[in-house]
Amino acid sequence: MMKNPYKRLSVMLNVMFLSATLFAGTDPALKAYTSNLPFAMRDVEVPNIPAARIPITKFGAVGDGNSMNTDAIAAAIRRCADDGGGVVVIPPGMWLTGPVKLESNIELHLDSGAVILFSKRFEDYPMFARPKSGVKCVPMIYGSNLHDVAITGRGLIDGNGQYWRPVKKEKTTDRQWKQLLASGGAVTPDGKMWWPSKEAMNGQDYLKELRKINKKPSPELYAGAREFLRPVMVALDDCSRVLIDGPTFANAPGWTLVPTRCEDAVLRNVTVNNPWWGQNTDALDINSCRNFVLYNSVFSGGDDGICVKPGKPGDAHAGDPACENIVVADCIVYSGHGGFVIGSESYGGARNISVRNCTFVGTDIGLRFKSARDRGGVIEKVFVDGIRMKDIANAAILFDMSYENNGEAEKSDALIPQYHDFHIDNVVCDGAADAIVVRGLPEMPVKDIHFKNISIRAVRACVIQDAEGIDLSGIRLTMTSGPVWTIGNAREISLKDIVYPNGSDLYLKVSGKNSDKIVVRKRDLSAARRGIDLDADVPATAVLTDSASTASQANPERQQ
Repeated sequence: MMKNPYKRLSVMLNVMFLSATLFAGTDPALKAYTSNLPFAMRDVEVPNIPAARIPITKFGAVGDGNSMNTDAIAAAIRRCADDGGGVVVIPPGMWLTGPVKLESNIELHLDSGAVILFSKRFEDYPMFARPKSGVKCVPMIYGSNLHDVAITGRGLIDGNGQYWRPVKKEKTTDRQWKQLLASGGAVTPDGKMWWPSKEAMNGQDYLKELRKINKKPSPELYAGAREFLRPVMVALDDCSRVLIDGPTFANAPGWTLVPTRCEDAVLRNVTVNNPWWGQNTDALDINSCRNFVLYNSVFSGGDDGICVKPGKPGDAHAGDPACENIVVADCIVYSGHGGFVIGSESYGGARNISVRNCTFVGTDIGLRFKSARDRGGVIEKVFVDGIRMKDIANAAILFDMSYENNGEAEKSDALIPQYHDFHIDNVVCDGAADAIVVRGLPEMPVKDIHFKNISIRAVRACVIQDAEGIDLSGIRLTMTSGPVWTIGNAREISLKDIVYPNGSDLYLKVSGKNSDKIVVRKRDLSAARRGIDLDADVPATAVLTDSASTASQANPERQQ
């Protein structure tokens, strides 16, 4: 009897559908990133989006770079969502648009050759009350309380940020500055910053006056500061099962990728390309997210590169750390204030963070952990392994609990930063101003930080201030000035197997009456002309020499 080919096709399609359903929420490629971590982490779920594809051209979109496509893209997303979800396709072309609102079960896919160009018209970005964030400009791409949402493909998303961003004169050449002045806009009275308009330049003052007369201004009143506030490029709030895979995001007005209170989120194969002088153009801000994996991506920005910001946790996780189970791997950061950053907001707390096999080139700081008395929380169980850096402008590794010089801010026990239990292994840096700087607070030292197998070439070596339980072993330092170690008001510091240039003037300088239990290897002292220098207020027993098996009191020089 002849078999019915249509019945056979129907069976095959049903099997394919059942297979997709059975494996929905899992991705074998993620296993390599969530396995063998120094903490337990469950599998990260990825979006399960139906395969139906709807091109935006079906709704009248025109990719000529001039026709506005806001309504056509919205109609395609709405139809796709009404049909149960699917893929909204952006074909090759230049598609001018205003804000794009995503929905659950939607994948926004950019074909190779597709360019989404966001409108330069300020009025296309109305003010709205963003969840738990106050009144903001509507982001360029956004969604709230969504599930199963994705942005994919090999296309480009351009934010037209030059129409929004201020520019500091110190970051431009003479020719660039003259071009900015010739383009219009406004310059601050001190001549140090150019703004695209007077409204943008005066926006901060406008908001201050507005809040004096109205504690909760309406979005309509905020519109007077729209040009100052600037829209976020991609903002996803309180979403689950999020995937961003493949696109390039360029020329953002301000912050670029900003997932907030998201759970089960994957960012991979992404490029963010903002100018290094682009004011406030963070490449990626991971705000209060959980079960988050980032890998195989490249970032350039005018502010932080990859930044974890533990703010307020989502309602479902009240009492837990805002950021938990975060993996960053196989990424490159070419410019930015920091390659990988935690803070400065840390009041929500964070734990279980893994950063491995990443490269930072030309960033201001390499590994940057920052907070302050008015925004601190508990940050713990952070594991960094396999980092390469080159041409770092300031510190290769920085812990700074007095960010923005507000170390004298009002003390509040609830907002004191508590950074502890960090493990930083296998770091190589070719060129920095400072090798390692650890700066805690007198009332709350940075604690239990472990460095192993670190090699850094820098102008200056290492500073440890207001810290406790710092262990450094296998450290190779090539510096041109200053002591190898400068330690102030720190205790339980272990320095083992330290290599540094022969003939260095001083190995260890210690200050502060609270300094104690600083252990050095006797053999590590031999390459310096002078071994140990204690300020007058340092206890004589503060430094011990360890000959690998026993510790004894050092014989330091004493400052009078």
